[in-house]
Amino acid sequence: MRKYFGTDGIRGRANGVITPELALKVGQAAGLVFQRGDHRHRVVIGKDTRLSGYMIETALIAGFTSVGMDVLQLGPVPTPAVAMLTRSMRADIGVMISASHNAFEDNGIKLFGPDGFKLNDTIEGEIEELIDAELHTKLAGSADLGRAKRIESVHARYIEFAKRTLPRHVTLDGLRVVVDCANGAAYRVAPETLWELGAEVIAIGTEPDGFNINRDVGSTAPAALVAKVRERRADIGIALDGDADRVLIVDEKGHVVDGDQLMAVVARSWQEDERLTQPGLVATIMSNLGLERFLGGLGLTLARTAVGDRYVLEHMREHGYNLGGEQSGHIIMSDYTTTGDGLVAALQLLSVVQRQGRPVSEVCHCFDPLPQILKNVRYRAGEPLSQDSVVSAIAQARARLGNGGRLVIRPSGTEPVIRVMAEGDDRGLVNEVVDEVVEAVTKVAA
Repeated sequence: MRKYFGTDGIRGRANGVITPELALKVGQAAGLVFQRGDHRHRVVIGKDTRLSGYMIETALIAGFTSVGMDVLQLGPVPTPAVAMLTRSMRADIGVMISASHNAFEDNGIKLFGPDGFKLNDTIEGEIEELIDAELHTKLAGSADLGRAKRIESVHARYIEFAKRTLPRHVTLDGLRVVVDCANGAAYRVAPETLWELGAEVIAIGTEPDGFNINRDVGSTAPAALVAKVRERRADIGIALDGDADRVLIVDEKGHVVDGDQLMAVVARSWQEDERLTQPGLVATIMSNLGLERFLGGLGLTLARTAVGDRYVLEHMREHGYNLGGEQSGHIIMSDYTTTGDGLVAALQLLSVVQRQGRPVSEVCHCFDPLPQILKNVRYRAGEPLSQDSVVSAIAQARARLGNGGRLVIRPSGTEPVIRVMAEGDDRGLVNEVVDEVVEAVTKVAA
């Protein structure tokens, strides 16, 4: 167990878990770990639109400059833009200040190496050790302190990057698109990108005030997007989350399309174009069994990993896949990006829609998902899953499902919650086994 890092960086309540003191130490520790060579070291820092971003950014800048790193401030930009700019600006490290889809009260610190990839467990362990160490002897001398400056061209650079992921001849002419930016990091770049590609754009969730990120908008609250798509009779709705590294789609009928269906669309398209570097894709244990069966019908495989896009990406890199993602909408296309990119994933889907000339509801209905039930149980402390009664309930539930379904029990990596998910051909049975496990966990978690 790590003390600070979870499945997606460091995350928690702003000024509770994520304090200025912690951010300062993270800046110092990460800066020291990534000082390699005699060149002038630099870090790029982006953020989403949370009020606490100002506080955390300032503390991180103090930490990085105190160990001699120059800081390039990107302002509010998507997480994938930080990953891309870390590489293109030849930075030694990239930082995104965001708690992704969480409410504004939370915030987080995501770190990227000079290659634009999220850090592995080993490097995060090195940073954790330094966070708790006495660093006053490792600080830069007075003449070697870093400088900080704001970079103004980042939005244009990311927009051009996103557009270039499409073939030159592909446009979005004739499409009416509603895009929901969750009052988050993509509130400027996403509508502009879609408009420049030729779409008629209706944008919602583009008025951040520091408090309203993800509030009743975005990929975790698609009701507003569904309503707007129906109201404006749009061809498609695109919902990003607070830092725009995940996406959900709403078809022209107002039906929500999740990441599993998006991966299925792209996998089939890339297979037809002979673009898949491996005969399959990588997803997590949470992806629907229907996706696995659909891919099998195409002669493709589904490799599963632990929950977290970083684990998907690690498996992709290790085994040579160029497509992977999560049901939640983290879609990783390593031909273009080093992390999940909601806008780029949406553009790839739109290119398929334009090429096929069919409605989104038809393009995105690749398979009928099996009934899947997910329930969360909040706990205060301890390890509920190690209790004998819970272990027994889980074993009985798996036995009841047999080969016709799956049961996944896991603690959240970002909050004190046990997630209980089951799926199978028999919805009634799935409901029963989830309720039985939830009841067993609840009794020991209270």
